[in-house]
Amino acid sequence: MLLLQGDSIAMTFDRSIKIAPSILAADFANFGAEIEAVEAQGADWIHVDVMDGHFVPAITFGAQTCKAIRPHVKTIMDVHLMISPVDAYLQGFADAGADFITAHYEAGPHIHRTMQNIRDLGCKAGVALNPGTPASVVEELLDMVDLVCVMTVNPGFGGQKFIDMSLKIADLRAMIGERPVHIQIDGGVDVTTAPLVAAAGADVLVAGSAVFRGGSVANPAPYGENIRNIRKVATENAAE
Repeated sequence: MLLLQGDSIAMTFDRSIKIAPSILAADFANFGAEIEAVEAQGADWIHVDVMDGHFVPAITFGAQTCKAIRPHVKTIMDVHLMISPVDAYLQGFADAGADFITAHYEAGPHIHRTMQNIRDLGCKAGVALNPGTPASVVEELLDMVDLVCVMTVNPGFGGQKFIDMSLKIADLRAMIGERPVHIQIDGGVDVTTAPLVAAAGADVLVAGSAVFRGGSVANPAPYGENIRNIRKVATENAAE
């Protein structure tokens, strides 16, 4: 839920299903219009995948691109840093207007300090886990994070086949308890896989091609249909 406060957005926590389209699947030459179109069609958050060609195979974009698209984002700008090292770049993404900044557990030796730094910069802190990393590694972080991102593909590029991480998600949900911590799923989310992750306890679903498929800025209606379909099946199967 979003509450407008002047020119800023205050976030109140809830576990309802939220759809976060990844602009990695959008038209790179038209990011601003794509963001506005997908938000108008019902997107809850905008997910921004930052890749460095080092921690992951691909290179996408950096803080300057995030700054350029920030005026077009009226919901939540959710920045997922698939980069290593990460700490030296946090300030730049905070200055660019990120609401959430997520760093990978595997990206450096001092993840606790990274989470501290993100919060000190005034952003919500997220920690991401690769498929081969167990849920247990974040147990000591749960009182200082706002989001745990479970990767259901190996990070680095879009369009990969979904890896079922239902048991990991359920373990995380049990560990989180009543803490106001989102469980986000990133990778291969569509109408087939969304019910699985929602049933296990996830509430933020990142979807790229499954949202942007079939539509365009000139014809955004398919974006809305795709978002509604994913939300419907996820909500119907969401954990209590």
